[in-house]
Amino acid sequence: MGTILEAVKIFLEEDKWPYNQLNGKTVYRTAFEGDNGSITCYIQEREEQQQLVIYSLFPVRVPDALLPQIAEFTTRVNYGMVIGNFELDYTDGEVRYKTSVDTEDSEIQQAVIRHLIYANVLTMDRYFSGLMRVIYAGVSALDAITEIENKE
Repeated sequence: MGTILEAVKIFLEEDKWPYNQLNGKTVYRTAFEGDNGSITCYIQEREEQQQLVIYSLFPVRVPDALLPQIAEFTTRVNYGMVIGNFELDYTDGEVRYKTSVDTEDSEIQQAVIRHLIYANVLTMDRYFSGLMRVIYAGVSALDAITEIENKE
């Protein structure tokens, strides 16, 4: 386990996040209970590259027939997104949100870890209901996003 994951462990314990390390991997799995749903989060150290990558997984696999609508959703949401991005795997319908940082030649600070993790899970939580509405209610991607973004 490298220094990045050790720093992440300190954050998780101090912030009282439940977590476990995946067998023999530099990855922690944790969970976040948002306002709109439960989110599984993976926090990965890419030790050789000196990178920290955080993924929040949307708990529903997108049916093949709805891949174009969710691709539109993720593309529209990603435009202008400053920290992180949504990803859609056309192979299995997985949707996830990713934040990351390169720590080469620097020591990662707790504030950076906190910001990346919270930016990640709060963004997934923010758009969670929109993804659900596109998948289960037949709402268009544009309408679902507009509804979310007009709440602010």
